[in-house]
Amino acid sequence: MNPLRTRRSALKTLGSAALLAASVTVPSATAAVAEERKSRPSVGLDWYDATAATIAAAGAATQITNSRTWAISWLAAARATREVPSGLDRSDFQDAALASSVHDSLVALVPSRTQELDATLRTTLDRIPDGPAKSKGVAAGARQARLLLASREGDGLDPASVNAPFTVPPAAPGVWQPTLPAYAPAAQYGNRIARPFLLDAPDQYRLPAPPTLDSARYRADLAEVRAFGAANSTVRTQRQTETATFWFGSSLTLYTEPLRVALARSPRSVRAQAALVALFHVALVDTQIATSDTKYAYLRWRPVTAIRTGTIDADPNWTPLHVTPAHPDYPSGHNTYAGAAEAILTALTGQRTAPFELTSPTAPGVTRTYTAWSQLSQDNLDARVYSGIHTRSADEAGLVLGKRVAAHALRSAERLFGVL
Repeated sequence: MNPLRTRRSALKTLGSAALLAASVTVPSATAAVAEERKSRPSVGLDWYDATAATIAAAGAATQITNSRTWAISWLAAARATREVPSGLDRSDFQDAALASSVHDSLVALVPSRTQELDATLRTTLDRIPDGPAKSKGVAAGARQARLLLASREGDGLDPASVNAPFTVPPAAPGVWQPTLPAYAPAAQYGNRIARPFLLDAPDQYRLPAPPTLDSARYRADLAEVRAFGAANSTVRTQRQTETATFWFGSSLTLYTEPLRVALARSPRSVRAQAALVALFHVALVDTQIATSDTKYAYLRWRPVTAIRTGTIDADPNWTPLHVTPAHPDYPSGHNTYAGAAEAILTALTGQRTAPFELTSPTAPGVTRTYTAWSQLSQDNLDARVYSGIHTRSADEAGLVLGKRVAAHALRSAERLFGVL
């Protein structure tokens, strides 16, 4: 697929070149409009931060459920801000519509944060002059939130459905088994039977099978993770250990700041901001569904099981640097997330951005600086090998799957932003 063609198609579908970063020329606003944008607080950033705070304080136990919360809230905002009734002030209407839609969605999905969300809504609305633009914007936002919540009811992305019981097959070479230290039951099995936003089916982009156990690629993969991913590795450098630890946490958490950077650096169109955040998270929900489909289709065992019990130089004492998550190896979920995030951000904001700093809750005191979305993907790819929890084949396949699902979302965005 031609990346440039995909990018142009996405921009046409979203209906605004304002999603592009400084790498693309954007028509200059009049002096009055430019000054208004400079002086007016960003409702998009305010509600982005409110959404992030809501998820951080009272989010669900499952990552995909939190991604669903982001997707519903901001898709409602994108739909509510798409059309402005004639005769109304555009900025006032769209600001009110965005605030109302995100507020109402979050209150419905995370009711424990109602008080904080109500206070944020009051702050936003107090800045908007009273009048029909404000009142009609609030009504439009409420309507889109209500309709979208109803349309996603029973989609199988609640925590109980996501972690539906899975019967582990008998132990055999290559077959996933629960891993130490907790030997926890399989997680995220239910993702593969959830209802996507834009995919036609969870298996639409199912990957081909992983390398066979007798292949040279499999032997190379296992040798690499055995050497570099061991808790007591003598070849992993300090920088590589830092990379593993930095990217060990939740992908949703780690990508919240990069998406905010992209949002803050895009021209300040409320409609464009809502569309960017909505498309990002819709693509990521569908990516996580597709990831679990491939994982549970092939049930490839984790490196720790392969190294401790396999036929290639078995070492029953080998231990990975980090605890292995409770689901199959292939593909890496961290890397499907990274691949999809990279594809959306690249298509809508350009490949590179000015340097920005990123921190991680799993690596206190460490700061990384990035200038391109692909750099995040590369660190994710390496990190899971250095952590000892994925083979490189699983990581590389993850990037491929994430990018394919994101490309599908970009091609299908017209379906996404239609007004209900």
